[in-house]
Amino acid sequence: MADLLIELFSEEIPARMQGRAAEDLKKLVTDGLVEAGLTYGGAAAFATPRRLCLTLTDLPAMSPDTREERKGPRTDAPETALEGFLRSTGLTKDQLEARDEKKGQAWYAVIAKKGRPAADIVAEVLERTIRNFPWPKSMRWGAGSLKWVRPLHSILCILSDEGGAEVVPLDIDGIAAGDTTQGHRFMAPGPFKVSSFDDYQAKLKKACVVLDPAERAETIWHDAEQAAFAAGFELVEDKGLLSEVAGLVEWPVVLMGDIGADFIDLPPEVLQTSMKEHQKFFSVKNPKTGRIEKFVTVANRETADDGATILAGNQKVLAARLSDAKFFWENDLRTVAQHGMTSMSESLTNVTFHRELGSQSERIDRIAALARRIAPMVGAEPDEAVLAAKVAKADLASEMVYEFPELQGIMGRYYAKRAGLSDAVADACRDHYSPLGPSDDVPTAPVSVAVALADKLDTLTGFWAIDEKPTGSKDPYALRRAALGVIRLVLANDLRLNLDPVFDMQLLRLKGAREAALPNDGVAMMIDEIADHGVFAAALETVLDAFKDRDGAEALAGLKTAVPDLSDDLLAFFHDRLKVHLRDEGIRHDVIDACLNMPGNDDLTLLVKRARALAAFLATEDGANLTQGFKRANNILTQAEEKDGVEYSFGADVKFAEAAEEKALFAALDSAAAPLKTAMEAEDFAGAMSVMADLRAPIDAFFEAVQINTENQIVRRNRLNLLARIRDICMSVADLTRIEGT
Repeated sequence: MADLLIELFSEEIPARMQGRAAEDLKKLVTDGLVEAGLTYGGAAAFATPRRLCLTLTDLPAMSPDTREERKGPRTDAPETALEGFLRSTGLTKDQLEARDEKKGQAWYAVIAKKGRPAADIVAEVLERTIRNFPWPKSMRWGAGSLKWVRPLHSILCILSDEGGAEVVPLDIDGIAAGDTTQGHRFMAPGPFKVSSFDDYQAKLKKACVVLDPAERAETIWHDAEQAAFAAGFELVEDKGLLSEVAGLVEWPVVLMGDIGADFIDLPPEVLQTSMKEHQKFFSVKNPKTGRIEKFVTVANRETADDGATILAGNQKVLAARLSDAKFFWENDLRTVAQHGMTSMSESLTNVTFHRELGSQSERIDRIAALARRIAPMVGAEPDEAVLAAKVAKADLASEMVYEFPELQGIMGRYYAKRAGLSDAVADACRDHYSPLGPSDDVPTAPVSVAVALADKLDTLTGFWAIDEKPTGSKDPYALRRAALGVIRLVLANDLRLNLDPVFDMQLLRLKGAREAALPNDGVAMMIDEIADHGVFAAALETVLDAFKDRDGAEALAGLKTAVPDLSDDLLAFFHDRLKVHLRDEGIRHDVIDACLNMPGNDDLTLLVKRARALAAFLATEDGANLTQGFKRANNILTQAEEKDGVEYSFGADVKFAEAAEEKALFAALDSAAAPLKTAMEAEDFAGAMSVMADLRAPIDAFFEAVQINTENQIVRRNRLNLLARIRDICMSVADLTRIEGT
């Protein structure tokens, strides 16, 4: 058995590409070797700014001999079929065998292949890998045809065992494989030979190269934390930046410097973002003041002056960068002081949100109108919610956010506070974008929740109105994320919000703005009616009555199908997102489907409450057995209704009951009716399930003792109507026909 070591040595590989490239190298090479019949014991890949490395253990010296039998066409088949078979096998006709089959004779090919030396297979696989490597971007240099992310200088490829190391014979565009590599560009630039992976890793370390990116990251974090702690400061954690910086250096040297006194009073987020984006510096916080007062940079070499020159240069560049940030900050504060936040918002009139959905200013007006409607539902003061919505996106017009888009919302809070607005409004500026992902914190302050919901719901209804829905894996406007954000806001805050009328109101606003034939006062009346009563059809009828013989009545009548159809489709999209969200809780999709078929399915909190109670009920023995009893009753009833052409849904009378178990079931159903109704009205689904669980025994006993389809037609009809009572009482809690197996 031998071990394989591969190193592809080049100019600096961008940090963002290194991790993926290492995994691609491992996958392409190992897949190629296995496909060629060469197995291996273990594999590991590494990356530094100048090299990709792969090591494999326990490769056999040869691939095994193989023998494959392949059936071909019948012997009397057309010559073209035989020729195609011969091409696929690489054999000639005289090498085929004719074998008897049930329906005649057929040609068989026996393809025997001798094993090949591991070195030959590795050479083929590695050349194919290098020439077809999936870099996001690559370049060609010199006169050759080879493309690589940066100019490729050398290839190290050796097979090593107890007898020593063998160079795999390989030449790609004049770059011949060897057993030589180089160390650090500045600290140990000379070439050296290696004989195994252990030898390679040890010599690299002596040549000031840390091969493992995880080890480089650990070194950077440890040294930076120690430097900050020694000065009485705290390092601000940033895993993304740590990973990136680990890909920029082969020999990390941590240096800590001071931020100039002129810049310490800038918002910490500004300092952190500027240093991270432009300089790749870590922020260091003073725990006593909460301000960022120092920074950590990571050099790629040790110097005679212990990094003093490097640090001085970095501080000079940082001062220039922060001078720009300070200029933006002071300009924005001056604008806020002179004109308030509204001046920033007004300038968004000239910023297009979407060509079919208008400007950012028009969108803000829609969000504010919706926030006013949502505010009472979430416990917010409507006027405060409207004000927050009006200024929440004002910072998009600021110089700071223009320079650092990732600070949108964060800067809005600072500007709102400087403008003298309340904490609730300022917090809404910062928090209304949240949650952006499944792990983000969810806003809980009422004003923030109102604006966050209005923002996301306007986005969803807007793109639904112009038929820009997600398709397959494509979701350019992040609408799935927006829907999940609404779901998390509703569930985390236990909100009772009916989405359907909210969709209708916002779709009407959009249609009123986009379709000139719709009278503005008619649209406004409909929105008011929906807000008050929540029913689109009734609102439309009311408005049409008021618009008799007036211009625009016909256009209003045309809304009858358009808006509800879009609303239903959008609600179905939410239900799909909810299934994904609840799947992580272990709630089955059929349980959710059973609850979706019940009234109030646009109230997500109610829907989830019902689904959780049903899931818990079905997990019990009573729940599982009652579901089977419902299945049996429903099947018998459905078959009888189809056969008889009538609906058995009323008229069950205990006076026609014959068996004791039958009478007991009547009594049990009568006893369950009132507490079940009380529980459902109180939305106590767990209590309703408990009432249903008590029906399990009498239903089981009834089916054991009673024949439904008896010859006495009066008794038969009575029993079928009794089954209808079972079906109705079970279906009042959830649509159990949706449960798998029922």
